Amino acid sequence: MKLSSKGRYGVRAIFDIAYHNEGNATQIKDISRRQAIPPRFLEQIFQDLKRAGLVTSKRGPRGGYTLAQPPSELRVGDIIRALEGPVSLAGEDDLGSDEDPTSHAVTEAVFTQLSEDIQACFDAVTIEDLCARGEAEVARHAPPRRYVYSI
Repeated sequence: MKLSSKGRYGVRAIFDIAYHNEGNATQIKDISRRQAIPPRFLEQIFQDLKRAGLVTSKRGPRGGYTLAQPPSELRVGDIIRALEGPVSLAGEDDLGSDEDPTSHAVTEAVFTQLSEDIQACFDAVTIEDLCARGEAEVARHAPPRRYVYSI
């Protein structure tokens, strides 16, 4: 399974709103610049996110997008499902006439369980968790503080 650009960009765009704007409306042009995502693609992504109820929008010069819920309640899995649909590794094909029913049942059960495990992993990470990781990353790469003493 490979996550599409739409899903990865959607997570980055939601993270950008939470991390950089502290609840204020964020314009697509600003997210596009910071995240290096084409603005036209972001517009499509935000239409899906708005339809899913994950973001709200406001028109006008101070307009833009805001999160529809607090970052602590917004999970990566919510974003992925809104943009990609449910994660499913199991096949949707019917049992073929020559196919061994035991093999089919066992392997489909494994793929179904793996799909549930992947969704649980996505749901275990909130946007607030990503913001905390962002803060830790900034702190790790910050130049050391220099103290100047004067006597």
